[in-house]
Amino acid sequence: MHEPRSENLPNQRSANSVDSHVGSRVRLRRLELGLSQEKLADQLGITFQQVQKYERGTNRIGASRLHQIALVLQAPITYFFEGASESALPRTSETSPLADALSDPATVRLVRAFASIGDPHLKQKAVGIIEAIADTAGHTNDERY
Repeated sequence: MHEPRSENLPNQRSANSVDSHVGSRVRLRRLELGLSQEKLADQLGITFQQVQKYERGTNRIGASRLHQIALVLQAPITYFFEGASESALPRTSETSPLADALSDPATVRLVRAFASIGDPHLKQKAVGIIEAIADTAGHTNDERY
């Protein structure tokens, strides 16, 4: 027989901050490659809703699925854990400003358009324009990502 689970122990099957971090890295890599959630889901043989849950960190990604995702996204497994440590990541459901921005379709369009600019000088000018707009909107330099 199994002993009753202590209420003080975290549920080992529920997603945690590392799962959120891995999911955000999946999203980042998918966007870098210009793949939609639907295209990634098709290549993985799952629904796009499942990809959404992985990217939000709602559902934990198993080892074999992460291996499959790494192959499709052409990234080493370690890519998905870069910048993550169990002690360094908060255990709250709050998201970072960067994660919030990446969930905005306008940000994704902006990043795709920016990535298509080949001239580094033009890229710098574009950044300057966006920063000027942000400053006009009342944001400070400290609030930038």
